[in-house]
Amino acid sequence: MDTPLRHRRAAYRHFHDITTRWMDNDAYAHVNNVVYYSWFDTVVNAYLLERRVLDFKASPAVGLVVESGCKYFASIAFPDIVRAGLRVAHIGRSSVRYEVGVFANDDDEAAAQGHFVHVYVDRLTRRPMALPTDLHEAVAAIAVQ
Repeated sequence: MDTPLRHRRAAYRHFHDITTRWMDNDAYAHVNNVVYYSWFDTVVNAYLLERRVLDFKASPAVGLVVESGCKYFASIAFPDIVRAGLRVAHIGRSSVRYEVGVFANDDDEAAAQGHFVHVYVDRLTRRPMALPTDLHEAVAAIAVQ
């Protein structure tokens, strides 16, 4: 199995700071792996809210996670500040692959790198639909090659 390269901050287009909490630490005195997935959700949804392309109650398109993964390189523990970097690696007709780099404090190398794929579906029918224009523009703004 190939070891992935740790990304640097410059690989990401948008950042969102997240404060770790005492309860995030597990018995091994570092943030438990399940918390990272919460951070992924937080950075993506915060970005979509900031761009005004997500309305939890009224958006015609709803993003459903169909795939996720994470590679861990270094521990994070309370009271670290997480700087979550966000980029988009792929935009399909109805899907988006979001990639997140998790950086501890002022570190330049990612402590973890994760991804998830959203398939956007019609709120009522739950059938895949083309990305709305405003959502497509928002994710294209942070897309990388």
